[in-house]
Amino acid sequence: MQDVLHAMAFVLGFGAIFLAVIGLEYVYIRRQGKQGVYHLGETVANLTTGFSYKLVDGIAVALFIQAFYQWFYQFGLQWNPQVSVFSVLALIVFIDVCFYFNHLLMHKVRWFWNVHVTHHSSQHMNFSTALRQNFTFALSGSWVLWWIPAALLGFDKNWVLLAIEGNLVYQFFLHTEQVKKLGWLENIFNTPSHHRVHHGRNPQQIDTNFGGIFIVWDKLFGTFRREEEAGEIVYGVANMPLKPYNPFYLQVHARGEMFRDVWRYKDVRILFKHPDWVTEHYGRPGAEQ
Repeated sequence: MQDVLHAMAFVLGFGAIFLAVIGLEYVYIRRQGKQGVYHLGETVANLTTGFSYKLVDGIAVALFIQAFYQWFYQFGLQWNPQVSVFSVLALIVFIDVCFYFNHLLMHKVRWFWNVHVTHHSSQHMNFSTALRQNFTFALSGSWVLWWIPAALLGFDKNWVLLAIEGNLVYQFFLHTEQVKKLGWLENIFNTPSHHRVHHGRNPQQIDTNFGGIFIVWDKLFGTFRREEEAGEIVYGVANMPLKPYNPFYLQVHARGEMFRDVWRYKDVRILFKHPDWVTEHYGRPGAEQ
């Protein structure tokens, strides 16, 4: 129950901040005379999916994620460091590199992409897009790559929860077109410029810039693409959802399509292959990309 209350406090506390930032961005855009940055139906869908995601995530943390964490903790290094600048920075960096691989997995494996596709199916890039999430995330199992390595290393589970939430809060501020280049910070940190590329659906933009707080992981592992090298950025996925403003549909349609493909082709490999694998292997459309 405490974890559910924590999730609700997160929704109410940071939700108020996020709404204020969204409002300020909207006012700024209107004063600049810009058009097409916000769409009412899409913005409402973004807020609704964000709320449902965080609520279910809080329940999942309370019911089973922290239980798994504690079970794996006993087999790890049990470092359990004292609070210090070094230990806090170590946790932030460690959680971020875990997020990088978790994020990469969500793009490369259809089972996980069916959850993450919700976030990428927006045609606009604004702060409300950051909240466009999927309530089935905790049920997909990809959280294992984010939580369990920290358990095996030996960080306190409450520290990890705060680090993960802090990582997500940072990423909220990446979803905007109003912030251009940030100088030398672009070399180390993920920025709105880098993240705009990540949300593009053109070939030179797909599967790039997976970092959360830091962009150095993409540079190390060969997935980095500068905005000026990415061409014109078109947001969304190749096959956009048929009901773009229906929050429930946005969160479940891709998984339904995946199971229909498994039934149609009698091939369970579809669950674990790349999202494009059905099209490449069977020559027919598969998941929405």
